[in-house]
Amino acid sequence: MIAGQYRSRPLRSLPGLEIRPTADCLRETLFNVLTAGNPGALEGSVWADLYAGTGAVGIEALSRGASKVYFVESSAGAARLIRTNLDSLELTSGFELMQVEASKGLRRLEMQGIILNYVFLDPPYNKEKEYGETLDFLSKSSVLRPAGVVIAEHGKKFDPGENFEGMKRFRKLIQGDAGLSFYRRA
Repeated sequence: MIAGQYRSRPLRSLPGLEIRPTADCLRETLFNVLTAGNPGALEGSVWADLYAGTGAVGIEALSRGASKVYFVESSAGAARLIRTNLDSLELTSGFELMQVEASKGLRRLEMQGIILNYVFLDPPYNKEKEYGETLDFLSKSSVLRPAGVVIAEHGKKFDPGENFEGMKRFRKLIQGDAGLSFYRRA
């Protein structure tokens, strides 16, 4: 289920553990943090939903006023699922679905001169190396707006890191078995 314009509309997922959608309550917490004190904070924003899975976070961003979301997902099955979820909401614009690895997607966006307000990343929890590589790239990249925010979802027992050359965590929340780390340029 999502909130915002498309509230209470369910999204599909794939069976098994290949895709672990961000839990509804954790997603709600994420968006509450981003809009605290400024309900219109997401209006017109540009997002990248990396390791997008079902697309739930990016779809919620669109539902809450984002003007563009880049869904980056390497799995063909998950990319089809994101397309199915977008179609079920009759979304035909405001997004681009990129079926590539996260690092390739970010480099492509950077080469195109895209500037992101928000980046959400949620690699499979067992791919801890992906967190450091992606956060390190974002800390140095022109793809992230100077005041942009990066949010990493991770297992509660894993810490993706506090500082990445010019980017620093400003908040960490744990909810159930998952955590959210919020980063900004220092």
